[in-house]
Amino acid sequence: MAKKTQGSQRPKLAVWKFSSCDGCQLSLLDCEDELLDVAGAVEIAYFPEATRAVVKGPYDVSLVEGSVSTPEDAQRIQHVRRQSRVLVTIGACATAGGIQALRNFANVEDFTRAVYAMPEHIEALSTSTPISYHVFVDFELRGCPINKTQLVEVIGAFLLGRRPNVPTYSVCVECKRRGSPCVMVAQGIPCLGPVTQAGCGALCPAYNRGCYGCFGPMETPNTAACSAQLQALGMDDPQLTRVYRTFNAWSEAFRRESEIHDA
Repeated sequence: MAKKTQGSQRPKLAVWKFSSCDGCQLSLLDCEDELLDVAGAVEIAYFPEATRAVVKGPYDVSLVEGSVSTPEDAQRIQHVRRQSRVLVTIGACATAGGIQALRNFANVEDFTRAVYAMPEHIEALSTSTPISYHVFVDFELRGCPINKTQLVEVIGAFLLGRRPNVPTYSVCVECKRRGSPCVMVAQGIPCLGPVTQAGCGALCPAYNRGCYGCFGPMETPNTAACSAQLQALGMDDPQLTRVYRTFNAWSEAFRRESEIHDA
């Protein structure tokens, strides 16, 4: 439960960036009318993406975007945790290592040599890991990027001292609710919807595209059964490895399934 910081009339909200693209922070700014309500309910104490003003902690709720992928990140997240009564990770980078976690399956030095002219000046950890690998996390909000309505729900829930109401069922449920035919059954299009957590509104299947797994694995996903169906549609082991190694490559369920098919 987030309580008001002593001496402050409104709870303090902080938004922190680690290794990421800023897309999930922008989702908060995209809330428009809802953001005005949030700003009225809390004191936005630290949010460099939106304002240069800084109010010292401790903070009642901290939203953390991005993964830990540098030595500096590993030290700074400890400071953020000490300053935060409630810490919520937002987005695939913070909850599953992000697309940069593809380095975890290879040698990070190979990537730095390929990308940077002077790789000897780059300080990077050999892995990109979720925030929960380093500190205790009170709640994880999935997505690449996150759903802004879910974000407002999470902030409001912690301000009111209750658990956020965020679905853990699969994207297939969202397809059924919007009346979209199953692209995998009706058209033979490979789709990760059966093992991916809801939150996007089944956006890709609504446009005759298979789900890419942006929101990571649903609660207790049957990835083996999904892979069997994808194989029946013609996908081989290298393709199966790649399909699980995208935005949420280092989430446990997707990582283990990708390793099964990694030659």
